[in-house]
Amino acid sequence: MDEILVTRREALAKTAMAGLMLPLAGAARAFGALEAAGPAAAPQAAARLNLGLATYSFRKLPVDAAIAACKLLGVTSVSVFRVHVPILLGSPDDCRDAAKRFRDAGLSIASTGVVTLKDSESVMRKAFECGKAAGLRTMTASYAEPPDRDTLLMTERFVREYDIRLAFHNHGPEDKIFPSPLDVWNAVQPYDERLGLCIDVGHSARAGTDPVEAIMKCRSRLYDVHLKDTLAGAGDRKDVPVEMGFGRLDTKGIIAALVRVGFAGQAGLEDETDAADPVPGVAQSFGYMRGVLAATPPAAS
Repeated sequence: MDEILVTRREALAKTAMAGLMLPLAGAARAFGALEAAGPAAAPQAAARLNLGLATYSFRKLPVDAAIAACKLLGVTSVSVFRVHVPILLGSPDDCRDAAKRFRDAGLSIASTGVVTLKDSESVMRKAFECGKAAGLRTMTASYAEPPDRDTLLMTERFVREYDIRLAFHNHGPEDKIFPSPLDVWNAVQPYDERLGLCIDVGHSARAGTDPVEAIMKCRSRLYDVHLKDTLAGAGDRKDVPVEMGFGRLDTKGIIAALVRVGFAGQAGLEDETDAADPVPGVAQSFGYMRGVLAATPPAAS
């Protein structure tokens, strides 16, 4: 029997194109009622919330493969991981060139991260110079060590100088600095409003904070969101990531809350299920998110 050889690119294309059919399946699984939303639901939903992708999901893929996967999956907005736009790892020119590759492919860059900042003038300036060269308005960030007031004041000085917002990312119970979004919220209150949050909904739940409540409370400084699902519960120090819709999180409530507060940033899927073969899981989860959004009522005026 003749053996049919399929190139990696062809396999990627077929998998991704199959994933484009998942919005219907995702919505049906979530509500059993996408049909009632009508054929115009998807464009209207997209206008209400920018669903994108954190390219950490494609962390094992080189830049060109990550861009190709985004295009095939219909992703138009990304938060770029450091292996794709090398904030702090490369020069500002490197970051400018890498960001241009995404934009030339028709992808908008909503943020980058997670950028790990240190209590160092030179390290922090390099991060902001790289962010500026990449054309960023928002960088998702964390600190290498718990920041004292002097570190936060230095960070504030840089966000003012470069006019780039920092969205500090919470990492759950094992995070010694920002386990919960509420820890970020409390820490940034005395400082410039450009110091804000990236709420990771999975890590938030593990830290014992309801993501919906965090979105509502922190909305005035909410600049980035990482969407995912998990089987882990409150207090669990080990995450158990799964495709969207198969875990414990209330994705319907989370997306409804983002619509309700008029969230203007990117709500980006951060898939951590299979780094070696990410496209099938990303396709399934992205389709599910689209379906949930399409079935979410508009915010009350």
